[in-house]
Amino acid sequence: MDAEISWELYRSFLGVLKEGSLSGAARALAVAQPTVGRHIATLETSLGLTLFTRSQTGFTPTEAALALQPYADAMYSTAQALRRTAESQGEGVKGTVRVTASEVIGVEVLPPLVARLQAQHAQLRIELVLTNRVQNLLRREADIAVRMAQPDQGQLVARSVGRVELGLYAQRSYLERHGTPRSMAELTQHRLIGFDEETPFLRAAGKAWPAWRREAFAVRCDSDLAQLAMVRSGGGIGACQVALARRDPGLVRVLAAKLSLSLDTWLTMHEDLRNSPRCRVTFAALLQGLQHHVAAGLGPDDERA
Repeated sequence: MDAEISWELYRSFLGVLKEGSLSGAARALAVAQPTVGRHIATLETSLGLTLFTRSQTGFTPTEAALALQPYADAMYSTAQALRRTAESQGEGVKGTVRVTASEVIGVEVLPPLVARLQAQHAQLRIELVLTNRVQNLLRREADIAVRMAQPDQGQLVARSVGRVELGLYAQRSYLERHGTPRSMAELTQHRLIGFDEETPFLRAAGKAWPAWRREAFAVRCDSDLAQLAMVRSGGGIGACQVALARRDPGLVRVLAAKLSLSLDTWLTMHEDLRNSPRCRVTFAALLQGLQHHVAAGLGPDDERA
């Protein structure tokens, strides 16, 4: 394995890992299927490893392939970061900034902030990555991240946005049909909307909200956006950010005195990007907008039946 291995081979390798077949990878990468097959065969020969088990149902990664995947992912992220940095060279604020946030923040909070930012900087491009998985800024999976926990990596620039309060809400029409719960016991008699798969955050939340457990939910979904849509449609009682609920007069908070949870919210980016005009301007605009969002959720939130 003396010769350098082309990045294109690893790109095809990641494509097959993600799609599970040569044809799927070819479509995703916009190349011919035989090209992907040739890349995989060449990579296996160069590494002296079998990366996939072939079958009629597709390509199954071997243990060797799974061991290589994190390094190939890092190569991909670095290549994308290199492209974004190259695009931004020259005078003024231009180029691409990759921003990651949760689904709810990305859909409900960021769009107007991005729109105002691009109205001021016409050559600025924003890539939004909406996921509840924490993107690795050190590996350059993203340039800027909105996180619901304080980052602990020393190489990151981190600014506190504030504490986002969560409460339980229902559409007014739902409460008119089913009544408003006045106790934890009454809450368990209602249609509750919550998660399917438990996460460390949800386990911690369960300590504060003991009634908030998977077995109690009439609707289970791991998409925060879908849960919020169900609440807004009158499908039951579910969690919502207080600041978002206050935008909708039809949403009513229930058991506010008993069920409240606050999340520390942070805006972060890699310290190497602090002198990048595109990242510096984007970071400042998002910080200001997110702080305004958090402030909208402060103060008493009376239950209105």
